[in-house]
Amino acid sequence: MKNILVTGGCGFIGSNFIRYLHHLNPALHIYNIDSLTYAGNQNNLKELKGLANYVFIHGDICDSDLVERILIESTIDTVVHFAAETHVDRSIYGPEAFIHTNIVGTFRLLEAVKKVWLAQGDGNLADYRFHHISTDEVYGSLALEDPAFVETTPYTPNSPYSASKAASDHLVRAYAHTYQLPITISNCSNNYGPYQYPEKLIPLMVLNGLNGGELPVYGDGKQIRDWLYVEDHCDAIYQILLHGILGETYNVGGNTQLSNLEVIKTICNILDTLQPDSENFPHEKLIKFVNDRPGHDRRYAIDCTKLAQTLGWQPKTSFAEGIQKTIAWYLENPEWVSDMYSRRDYQLWLEKNYEQRGEDKG
Repeated sequence: MKNILVTGGCGFIGSNFIRYLHHLNPALHIYNIDSLTYAGNQNNLKELKGLANYVFIHGDICDSDLVERILIESTIDTVVHFAAETHVDRSIYGPEAFIHTNIVGTFRLLEAVKKVWLAQGDGNLADYRFHHISTDEVYGSLALEDPAFVETTPYTPNSPYSASKAASDHLVRAYAHTYQLPITISNCSNNYGPYQYPEKLIPLMVLNGLNGGELPVYGDGKQIRDWLYVEDHCDAIYQILLHGILGETYNVGGNTQLSNLEVIKTICNILDTLQPDSENFPHEKLIKFVNDRPGHDRRYAIDCTKLAQTLGWQPKTSFAEGIQKTIAWYLENPEWVSDMYSRRDYQLWLEKNYEQRGEDKG
């Protein structure tokens, strides 16, 4: 692994992964292609700007000519594919972007890799690796008594987002089987940590709580997710790149199943401790139950035994530690938060979100 192309590297997980890679191996040449849609932010990687071995390319993975040129000119031997539309709510009310980026984008990327790597390696792909990042949501919804998802759990996606990711997973597998592309896939549970765009549950609750905004809880708040600290996820991806078996899928989870309401109340308790004199104390008074979103999956849970047994990976960060670190990061980075809030797309999303729930933003 000498020259790595990260797609969607200005997003939440992608930027954390690039930072993780750089700190682990400062000599590695990292190329980051990102179209800088609403959640992409070059400031997520501002400390790497100007370094000789970090290159940012503002571009779309659907641009085949651009991707092929990057692969050839930079002699890319490893691709880590994060680029995707990811927010379930957005997919429900605007699915077309998810089809374009998650399915068409993955197809174009695979086609470019197939064309260039087969030519460069003269048919020998032993020195190349394509790793595809996916989600546990492709497996569908679990009942409370159901066992956690394993790598062989059948796909039953329930939202346009998860359906688009399921389709991209199948494309990656098909290209491995048909064209012998050297691929691995990982399906992760809910990530949290620094630099997460504040439409997702944890940053939304943290920032609204700090600012005295309402803390909207879908339905009864008892939907269960498995929470994975983003740096642990980055470590898992790196281990898969180094030691994962070609053609295999690996589930990555945090071994922490919590309901949405439990997560929100934990955040409120931490904010109470940090801001005992706040006019919002106790912060739980900001919780507001709202209409559930359409087709809301009840529970996700990841069994990452395979990753533990074959690669020796385990999540290192407990939720108690990770959520404290996450809240501290948002408190210590008010400029980043202010920049996110000031973006027109974020304000439009907030207004649309309230409108879809039949409420006034106030």
